[in-house]
Amino acid sequence: METVTLTHTEALARIAHALGDPTRARILLALRERPGYPADLADALGVSRQVMSNQLACLRGCGLVTTRRDGRRTEYRLADPHLAHALGDLLRLTLVVDPDCCGPDCTCATGPSDGASPAHAGADDETDAA
Repeated sequence: METVTLTHTEALARIAHALGDPTRARILLALRERPGYPADLADALGVSRQVMSNQLACLRGCGLVTTRRDGRRTEYRLADPHLAHALGDLLRLTLVVDPDCCGPDCTCATGPSDGASPAHAGADDETDAA
């Protein structure tokens, strides 16, 4: 059996913290589908740009998203393709725990169809903030 270290538990706590806020969870689910820009994500999720900026900073601090400069804009994406799969697994678990949380036509737990995360495809990541 693999030994669980304090580092493992701290990493899991960061993930739980990120998912503990509904806006951050929605951002991660949006980025699971494709990379995004803060203004576009704010509009899509119906939050202010300031709220989006703060939540993206938190997700970066947790190590769950990375950035890539695109001219004067900054594109956000999931930090690792495993995260897209993990979010799908968590959504499937949610459906087991609460089968009525989604409608009959919901496909939220299926995610990207090719098994890879389109949110992680692309060029080098940078650490510049938006």
